[in-house]
Amino acid sequence: MPSNFGYIVGAIRMTKTNITNQIRTLRFFANEMSQATLATKIGVTRQTVMAIEAAKYSPSLELAFKIAAVFDKDLSEVFEYPKSNQND
Repeated sequence: MPSNFGYIVGAIRMTKTNITNQIRTLRFFANEMSQATLATKIGVTRQTVMAIEAAKYSPSLELAFKIAAVFDKDLSEVFEYPKSNQND
């Protein structure tokens, strides 16, 4: 499938993003925190956490900061945007 393949979940178009994240790893090292627990802590659904974790949805800046705060990490320790795409 093309890299820009997208699909609809509810009213939000889901498209693979260039932003990578360490959420799954951080959840594992946080006593294997579930997606549902993280979702409750940041005020979203488990499906939203799943989509962000799978890089199918980019969180808002506010939500990204909330996720980083749950794990007591800087934003750049949780999310990364490849340098080769920074001029796009």
